[in-house]
Amino acid sequence: MTAATATPTMSVPEISTTPKLPALQQSLTLAWRNVVKIRHQPEALMDVSLQPIIFTVLFVFVFGGAIAGDWHDYLTYLVPGILVQTLMFATGGIGVALNNDIAKGVFDRFRSLPIARSAPLVGAVLADVVRFLTAIGVLLAFTALLGFRTTQGLPAAALAVLVAIGFAMCLSWVFVWIGLTVRSAGAVQGVGFLATFPLTFGSTALVSADTLPGWLAAFTRNNPVTHVIDTVRGLLLGGPVAEPLAWTAGWSALLLVVFVPLAMRAYRRRV
Repeated sequence: MTAATATPTMSVPEISTTPKLPALQQSLTLAWRNVVKIRHQPEALMDVSLQPIIFTVLFVFVFGGAIAGDWHDYLTYLVPGILVQTLMFATGGIGVALNNDIAKGVFDRFRSLPIARSAPLVGAVLADVVRFLTAIGVLLAFTALLGFRTTQGLPAAALAVLVAIGFAMCLSWVFVWIGLTVRSAGAVQGVGFLATFPLTFGSTALVSADTLPGWLAAFTRNNPVTHVIDTVRGLLLGGPVAEPLAWTAGWSALLLVVFVPLAMRAYRRRV
């Protein structure tokens, strides 16, 4: 008489499709993933490390004498504009990175995870703060060596940095949408350049709007980048802040209201 042998069965745990962590924590985790990538590829910060220096040298020493008569006086006027301009160009990197990740199938892996749909996009935007801080740190250190000094104290300077980074993060959603809509990374760079070039150079970054022809001066005064630059300039060097800050907040809110839903819709269609 032989006893029947029971065969043990292994139960496979069911994978829940419900996010186990709050959406913000998931976004921060994915943001850290992008920061770790930068740690292993520090050359990814080369553009935001060299661009502020190149722009400062070009505009201060090549055009400063012709525009202001003295390059040191022009440096004082220029630094807030270069700060915002550098962040404007830096925001384009997020669109290229997202486009590359989609082409490599990274977002297919994200889709299989029990995470919020918005987490990969929000995480990418949050991770870009490292690039923004690097650009600002390089710019302020280099211009300090040339003699630039803020006149409003450290708290006002810190607020100027926060305002510039906050606007750049809102603007990043435009490039998130472009990166998810355009087919190739090269096209993302081209479209991003066409979008940022007239806004940055058609602002008060390099010259006052009062020196421009009437039609261009009207565009410059109503340019959202001008409002950001005027806010940063007022916080660093003194001058009116309340009105340009209000305009900056309004433009930032508008960018979020319009482009976050567009980016999420493009993300659902793309992946």
